[in-house]
Amino acid sequence: MFLRAADLLPGPWRETLSAATMLGQSKTAYQAEIDTPCELIDFWRFNVHFARQILADQPISSPGVWNKLEYRSLEGFVYPITPFNFTAIAGNLPTAPALMGNTVDWKPSPTQAVAAYWTMKLLEAAGLPPGVINLVNGAGAEVSDVVLADPRVAGIHFTGSTATFQHLWRQVGNNIANYNSYPRLVGETGGKDFVLAHSSANPDTLTTALLRGAFDYQGQKCSAASRAFIPKSVWTKMGDDFIDQASTLEYGDVTDFSKFGGAVIDQRAFDRNADAIAHLSREAPDGGGDRRNRHPRHMGTH
Repeated sequence: MFLRAADLLPGPWRETLSAATMLGQSKTAYQAEIDTPCELIDFWRFNVHFARQILADQPISSPGVWNKLEYRSLEGFVYPITPFNFTAIAGNLPTAPALMGNTVDWKPSPTQAVAAYWTMKLLEAAGLPPGVINLVNGAGAEVSDVVLADPRVAGIHFTGSTATFQHLWRQVGNNIANYNSYPRLVGETGGKDFVLAHSSANPDTLTTALLRGAFDYQGQKCSAASRAFIPKSVWTKMGDDFIDQASTLEYGDVTDFSKFGGAVIDQRAFDRNADAIAHLSREAPDGGGDRRNRHPRHMGTH
């Protein structure tokens, strides 16, 4: 069924999922394309491949003896909590445990609800039986407080902030005596990605890496470059070009293909960025950009 979904996605469902990702998460056509279909297709096909590898991994049988290992689902349901920034990750976290036989209650980010809905429709079109993956929309804390109090919770599959994952882990710990089994917790959390430029770095390549790494999808990726350490000898070769190119990048309506990017995901994200820019402007005035999201912001320190 998941291979069928992977075949449907680049065909009749390609434009639907790409458009939902563009309009719901403010991704450009390029960013939506590499997210879904490309990465989501890879997730589904690789997951099937690895599931087959796991099932084929059997103990050695001696003559006259047949040793066989059976894999079964967890005793309860798995609770995937998925982020806004990748439709592919949002489609992977609920389907991976479902592939291994688990019942799934999937809570997508409220700011990714449009693409999550259409991902479910695609899975249903591919033959997903009712009740295997259950889409549960709502604010994070309100939904999780109810779900994590259920004794049938068997696992959490999470991508998001470190603080949120620690909070979920703490809730599971507080409820541990009430569960029918010990829930498995699998989580990927964020970090501060950086670029460290060596003196041998190609100036043009470094400039492109910094622009794409920091400003693609408005910097809203776990892999986004948020800091760069560049020797003065390298900066003198590419600094002016980097600043000039950064000043030409424009953000706006993602249906306007001349724009480099769209808006940040919501008002809270905008306010957080605006506060950081205001703080850094006082601490490091050597920078440039535009508070109203039309151009990227860069700061220089010495």
